[in-house]
Amino acid sequence: MPRRSEARLIYFAGLVQGLALVTFPAASSIFTNARGFGFSESRYGMMFVPQVALAILASSISPSLARRWSLKRVLQAGLAADVVAMTLLAASRLLIDVPAGAYGTLLFATGSLGFGFGAAVMAMNTFAQKLAPGREDRSVLALNALLGAGTALAPLFVSVFIGAGVWWLMPLMVAAALAGLLMLSARQPLVVPAAASVEGSREERLPRRFWLFAGAVLLYGVVETLNGNWSGPYLTGERGVSVRGASVALMTFWGMVTIGRVLFAALSSRATARWIFVGLPVLLVAAFQIVARADSEAGSVAAFGLAGLGCSAFFPLCISLAGQEYPRLAAAMSGGIVAFYQAGYGIAAFGVGPLREFAGLPFRTIYSLGSVVAAAMFAVALVVATFGKQRLEG
Repeated sequence: MPRRSEARLIYFAGLVQGLALVTFPAASSIFTNARGFGFSESRYGMMFVPQVALAILASSISPSLARRWSLKRVLQAGLAADVVAMTLLAASRLLIDVPAGAYGTLLFATGSLGFGFGAAVMAMNTFAQKLAPGREDRSVLALNALLGAGTALAPLFVSVFIGAGVWWLMPLMVAAALAGLLMLSARQPLVVPAAASVEGSREERLPRRFWLFAGAVLLYGVVETLNGNWSGPYLTGERGVSVRGASVALMTFWGMVTIGRVLFAALSSRATARWIFVGLPVLLVAAFQIVARADSEAGSVAAFGLAGLGCSAFFPLCISLAGQEYPRLAAAMSGGIVAFYQAGYGIAAFGVGPLREFAGLPFRTIYSLGSVVAAAMFAVALVVATFGKQRLEG
């Protein structure tokens, strides 16, 4: 059995990965403000294209890499790519007066972050399932709660560093933490009874039922990214909320994601997990309508908090439910689900800019349409919960 120190390492890696993931969108005011890099909304959105592409690639090939190397080395490769991303983000400040050079550096940085996220999160979720046989839901929810805690803390830290005029210290701090994790991981065996899941993925194709989980998490990626990446431009540009207020709203969103994961980890059992999975999209349908109509700073903060609660446990439950149904394919299922999550992330990350600039849609309309996406999430989740593996596969 793995030692407790190994489990703590995996959970702490989730926390730091959350910090790294949201550092870019949390600094959106630096990228889009004329006193910063001065990127347009479309240019800002397109900055995440390499992140999405490489995250999909990394999460798709990571199960194969785990067979050739080990799950530990896949985790380390992801953490190393995250270090590169954060270092390049900090270095981009030196090119703030050279837009082409700065944008190229940032594209490389987001690509490195995408590869790091895809590899590391796939490995961490697989470790979390294998570290807690019989308690997979709670273990994966706990890991993702810590990842959510990192995403909630990132806007707070970025806001503090922007206020002090040293925003680039945030990615340097995260890079230092990631480097520390790399050194600690080298001293841990990180060997878990995952051989069956890795070997099974070589011999078996993903089942048809996988595509239900994939569709659900793709839609989830869209709704999470609408809230996580575009809340700042929406609130400051269309609702007249201050940069500080927008940072509070984003922090509240990620904070409620974390609180929801902790809450549902406590409530989750084999009997309740599927119905939590179905209920969360219903909450998101209402949350998007409230976000689209919020007309004050306090109302916006509350609305994004409700959206965070609706997002909270959906993604980790998708991973754990799939892993429970197909334990021999845990690594492949986890990698595929992360890939489709990133595809949804990409649709929202660089799809909103063109909708705004070329179709002329205001943010409030885009957020209102988020309810349609959440309703589709509900429909797919209901099929997953209602029709069991045997009925759909048999």
